[in-house]
Amino acid sequence: MRGSEWVRSGIGRATAERITVCGLDVADDLMGKVSFPDLAFLLVVRRLPDERESRLFNAVLVSLADHGLTPSVLAARLTYTGAPESLQGAIAAGLLGAGSVFLGPTEDTARFLHDIVAGLSEREATDHLLRDMALTAVRESVGAGRRVPGLGHPVHKVTDPRVPRLYDIASECDLLGPHLRLLDAVADAYGEVIGRRLPINGAGAAGAALADLGMPPDLARGFALLARVAGLIGHLAEERTSPLGMALYREMEERMVYDHPGDE
Repeated sequence: MRGSEWVRSGIGRATAERITVCGLDVADDLMGKVSFPDLAFLLVVRRLPDERESRLFNAVLVSLADHGLTPSVLAARLTYTGAPESLQGAIAAGLLGAGSVFLGPTEDTARFLHDIVAGLSEREATDHLLRDMALTAVRESVGAGRRVPGLGHPVHKVTDPRVPRLYDIASECDLLGPHLRLLDAVADAYGEVIGRRLPINGAGAAGAALADLGMPPDLARGFALLARVAGLIGHLAEERTSPLGMALYREMEERMVYDHPGDE
């Protein structure tokens, strides 16, 4: 292509008269008519979700919005304590901690499940086949010393309350697809291989649901971050009126034992 013809995007465009997102007029077609989760779906899938997809997608985002004073929340609140003029810095600090332990399992689980069922049609993905595939995948992961994503939680040792609700909503919406079904089989297979069943965690179930909604696995963490921004804003709003950051800092400072390099 010559000139600027290579500079292309189908996401959005603003002119003096209108703003367009994915071919729809923001003021006339979207504002007051489309929810924010539906807009997020549109931006990635390039179409608005139907009623069933909208309900499940919204439930996924709600399930990931907040989980208490997690390390990412503490990072955000402590950053705000040091730089209250930088709300964006505090939010960024909270998002940067999204990794293999917190929020990251959403993407890790989606990738893990997607790789197993890749190439399978809905008709081929029978419960019997998914159980066999789950057992094979778990044995390979355990044998190689790899973590099986989507299982276990530091707080919810028996059942993560978000998980059965997500499965119920997916079933009610007729969207209980191969990824969610496979994740359940993976949990059973892990219990069989290890001898101890770990609960499916909310982040893993969210990743499976996103995969069943047709979202690319490598974007699953993005939706987890999108949801968590709402939680972080809530915590920072609370930090303004009921601050914890300075008290946490002072508590740690008082408790710290300094190990001087010259001490024996």
